[in-house]
Amino acid sequence: MGNKSFDLSCSLRKEEDNLSPFVRKLFKEWDDRKARGLFHHDISSCETKVLPGEHNFVATLIEGRDQKKRPTQFGMNQVLQPFDSAKFNFTKVSPEEVIFTFEEAQNDSVKYFDNVPHAVAASPTAILINVSPIGYCHVLLIPRIQDCLPQRVDKESFLLAMYVASEAKNPFFRVGYNSLGGFATINHLHFQAYYLKVQYPVEKAPTEKLTTLGNGVSIIQLVQYPVSGFVFEGGACLEDLSDVVSKVCIFLQENNKPFNALISESGKRVFLLPQCYAEKQALGTASQEFLDMRINPAVWELSGHLVLKRRKDYDEASEATMCRFLVEASLSESEFQELKSCILEFLSSAAPEE
Repeated sequence: MGNKSFDLSCSLRKEEDNLSPFVRKLFKEWDDRKARGLFHHDISSCETKVLPGEHNFVATLIEGRDQKKRPTQFGMNQVLQPFDSAKFNFTKVSPEEVIFTFEEAQNDSVKYFDNVPHAVAASPTAILINVSPIGYCHVLLIPRIQDCLPQRVDKESFLLAMYVASEAKNPFFRVGYNSLGGFATINHLHFQAYYLKVQYPVEKAPTEKLTTLGNGVSIIQLVQYPVSGFVFEGGACLEDLSDVVSKVCIFLQENNKPFNALISESGKRVFLLPQCYAEKQALGTASQEFLDMRINPAVWELSGHLVLKRRKDYDEASEATMCRFLVEASLSESEFQELKSCILEFLSSAAPEE
């Protein structure tokens, strides 16, 4: 089978009747910002293809994206770092980049977050465009934007991200998180989301159940996928699932373990992917082949959507090469087994909150 190319832009005419009010507003406002010329590149003109093979990785060519996007302004060796107001943060963006804040959405005729608990909905949270998008409707979710929180997961912010995924009511609109050391580039608490009408390779990877917790949340591990990671699903409600995942995220960041999280299937499944690529870069043990390609293995890349910056790499992209890169970014088998034991022990000692 040859490479299958497709358009990253979204045809609203085909799906208008199936869009939730929240996604309909996002699409409309994002298209408006595109018409104003606020993006560093036109994502609809960027070449994208599905690579043939077992996983069907998605490759997108955005030449020079790493030179145009906002630069990383902190060390990659510490997952937890204090907020630094002297460096770029999202309070400094142009007002035109703000799609809406939740207070504004709550006052609209259609309330997009009716089901969000008051403590979450009342926070001054903003959704901004990502000026360097890798997909259609690529946005940033900034919890309590004026509080200038550093890039670290807490229980409330992760629940907020889960509600955004749930409110989208669309399996092709996912929410992602990158820790520091996991290729977040701004140390100001944020999640990302965009629309890609294809199943991510990680979403269709085989899995193996490890255990089910008392609140009904199942802990699962990926198998036969180049990135070692966990899948969380189940529970009586969204809060149950979010609570377990946020606890594990907090455990990882407090132990200085970089990770990426993908909220999938409108909040019904969460993939948690620990990684070590930044550490390999710092130690000088990363492959020169992949350093030259300048791929940053953030949540989207680890999930199977790889952004390439050079025409040569895009034209020559293959499943074998992408697998080798993802294996290099992932923990080794022994490292993953040790981390898995630590996480399961931690969860067994952390009883679910009533």
